[in-house]
Amino acid sequence: MKNKPLRIALFTGLYAPFLTGVSVAVHQRVHWLLKQGHEVFLVHPEINNQYPPQVGNRPMSGLSELQPFPNFSAFAFPTEPLILYKSLPQPLNHRHWNDTKLLKEFQPDVIIVEEAAQMKGLYAFFLQGYGRSVGSEYAKQTKTPIISVFHTDIIAYIRYYLGDIFFNLISPILPFVIKQFSETYDVNLFPSREQLAKYKKLQCQRCEYVPYQGIDCEKFHPRNICYDPIPDDKRPTILFVGRITAEKNVTQLLDIYPLIAAQIPDVHLVIVGSGPLDAEIRRRAEKFPHGVTIWGESHGKELLGWFARADIFVNPSVTENFCTTTNEALASGTPVVAAFAPSTTEQVSSGVNGFLSKPNNPQDFAENVITILKNPELKAKMTEQARPSILEFDWSACTQKFEDKLYELVNISQKVDV
Repeated sequence: MKNKPLRIALFTGLYAPFLTGVSVAVHQRVHWLLKQGHEVFLVHPEINNQYPPQVGNRPMSGLSELQPFPNFSAFAFPTEPLILYKSLPQPLNHRHWNDTKLLKEFQPDVIIVEEAAQMKGLYAFFLQGYGRSVGSEYAKQTKTPIISVFHTDIIAYIRYYLGDIFFNLISPILPFVIKQFSETYDVNLFPSREQLAKYKKLQCQRCEYVPYQGIDCEKFHPRNICYDPIPDDKRPTILFVGRITAEKNVTQLLDIYPLIAAQIPDVHLVIVGSGPLDAEIRRRAEKFPHGVTIWGESHGKELLGWFARADIFVNPSVTENFCTTTNEALASGTPVVAAFAPSTTEQVSSGVNGFLSKPNNPQDFAENVITILKNPELKAKMTEQARPSILEFDWSACTQKFEDKLYELVNISQKVDV
């Protein structure tokens, strides 16, 4: 017998037009759940005039794609720019809006909180944010199951921004913070086994692995070479797509590039994305006017074309938690050279669909790129194996596992009416 549709309340700290992997994943998840017949109440960040004008003008899939569904409703909570990243939102404190009131009106069967740590205020070191665990008060009152969905390696981000010295000073209290935070939720989901193991050591409670972080493998495909953004450019192309931020290590690509160019003079590095370090990478790229292209943001068919066009996708970040763009590149048939990070080992198999490089080691990273570009047979083999290596993370299969987890939690709960 088919399970009856669920009433799902989904809170997210990031959503279109704020451009991150979380925003894209949340939209895809909500869209899929609606198509399965579930009723979804999406609570998402508002866009207001405190953000740069270009943020609100992005051609991203968002509310307009969801509003035709009769089983969809939404609420935009008040926000302000994140202290360290003015193009991303942070919820205003609970004095300004009430999650419990929203949930009492909707009366969900299950509550999902995506990137719950950001909602509470961990991203801003508790200087901003909602100030308490979203959804927890209503869940406790009614015994409604509530799920926290992890997207970001928050501990890695904190270490990156604070530096080793200050991080070492606060590290003794982090297990206490993580334990207290995770106990708020019935289950904390991780898309990476390695990341789950890391957070278990940090006293994360009620946590488990569910491969919910998929991509649309039909959308990201080698055939998208027909959308090649530079069809007359025959140079070997290495591509980065992502946010231009410190934790993504994008500036390190400008250290890696000349090492590659010394061996492959016509190599072309293309950096696609935007972020706080835009000005710095553009300034540094001026040293290589014919070899480095800072493209800016890319969307739609053009972006699909970039993934299929590239000879190698490069990702120097050491803070990834099952990186979406890495999967999109592999699904497009493009080998990946990535810095070693916990979850990256579950995506990139060295010598099979790309190479893993030593973290923060430009020389090793460059040598891996050179090895692929100088060996046509190896490159052809990796290209052939790239797409099959990631098909198990097709969006439909991953979201089905996520839906199964929702039903499991709902079936074992004993909801109390308010």
